[in-house]
Amino acid sequence: MLYDEMRKYGLSDALAREASQYEDLYLGRVLSQSKDIYRVVTASDEFLAVVSGKYRHQTRNLSDYPAVGDFVMLDRDTGKNGNGIIHQVLSRKSAFIRKAAGKSCEEQLVATNIDTTFICMSVNSDFNLRRLERYLVLVWESGSTPVVVLTKVDLCDDIYSKFRAADSVGNGVDFIGISAVTNEGYEDVMSYIGHGKTVALLGSSGVGKSTLINWLTGKETLETREIRKDDRGRHTTTRRELILLPKGGMIVDTPGMRELGLWDAESGLDKAFNDVEAYFELCRFRDCTHTSEPDCAIYSAIKDGALSEKRWQSYLKLKAEDDYSENQEDYIKRKNEKFKNISKMNKTKSYK
Repeated sequence: MLYDEMRKYGLSDALAREASQYEDLYLGRVLSQSKDIYRVVTASDEFLAVVSGKYRHQTRNLSDYPAVGDFVMLDRDTGKNGNGIIHQVLSRKSAFIRKAAGKSCEEQLVATNIDTTFICMSVNSDFNLRRLERYLVLVWESGSTPVVVLTKVDLCDDIYSKFRAADSVGNGVDFIGISAVTNEGYEDVMSYIGHGKTVALLGSSGVGKSTLINWLTGKETLETREIRKDDRGRHTTTRRELILLPKGGMIVDTPGMRELGLWDAESGLDKAFNDVEAYFELCRFRDCTHTSEPDCAIYSAIKDGALSEKRWQSYLKLKAEDDYSENQEDYIKRKNEKFKNISKMNKTKSYK
C-alpha cells in the first residue's frame, strides 16, 4: 500500500489520502527545525529541506509554516542531490501554539500532530499547581490529550500527597509517577507510546525530560545536566526534535519554557476549568460578574469550600490573559465597562 513505510512515523489513513492528491511530490515528516532549515524523513531517507518560494509568498501567518511533527509534500524523497523543497503542509490533527516569548503579541507553533502530551513536573520545588493549570489549558487547546507525569518520585517521601494535589486541578486526566533511578513507571509510560503514535514532552527545565527520552530510547540520545543548587533547572534541550523510539512510536522533546503565554485558548480553558465554569449556570443572574452580586454560585462554592479560591483566581488570570492576546483593544474596552458596572452596583448598594 502507498506510504506504508510512513505508518511508523504516525501517518494516518486520512493523511495518506490527502498526500495521494499530490502525484508529483513525495511525503515526508518534519523531525526538527533550525531557523529556515528543516530536517525531514521520508520512506527512503533523512535529509534537509527548505520551504519553496511560492509557499512562502502565499503564507500569511507564522503558524502556516512547517513545524516539528508536520507531514509535508516534497520535491524529492532523498537528499543525495541536495536539499529538498517543501511545497505543501498537510492537515494537522493537533497543533500546540503558545504566545511567543517577550512583549510581542505573536503566535509560536511548537509542534503538531501530537496524540498525547506528557506534562512533566518533578516533585521537588518545580511542583507548581498554577503552572500545571496553564499547561493543561494549552494542551487541551492543542487537540492532543494531556497526561501528567510526576518525575523523580524517588526523591519524595510522600508521593501520594503530590498526586492528590495535582488531581485537585487535573479534572480527571491521567497521572503517572516515574523514576529513571528505580525504573518506576516505565511500563505506565510505554502504555501511551505505540506504533504510529506521537507523544510530546512539556515541562520546565530540569524536570527530567531529556532523562526520560534517554530512558525510553535505551541510550544517551540527549545530553542531561544536573539541576542547579537552588533546585531550578538548566536548559539542556535547545530545539524541538521528533525521535523514533526502538519499540515504535515517536516522541517530541521541547526546550524548557520559562514563558508559556496563552494564545486563543478558549476551548482549552473550557476543558481545563469545566469544574469552575459549571457554577456559572447556578448563579442567580445570567450576567453575573462573580464579584458582588447576590446569590453568586462561585462565591457560595468558595465559602462552602467546594471551590478553591486559588483555583478561581487562576481561572480569572488565565481567562484575562487569553482575552487580551486574542484582542487587546476589545479586552481593555470590556474590562473598563465591567469595572464601571461594578462601581455603579456598589454605589446603588451604599444608598440603600
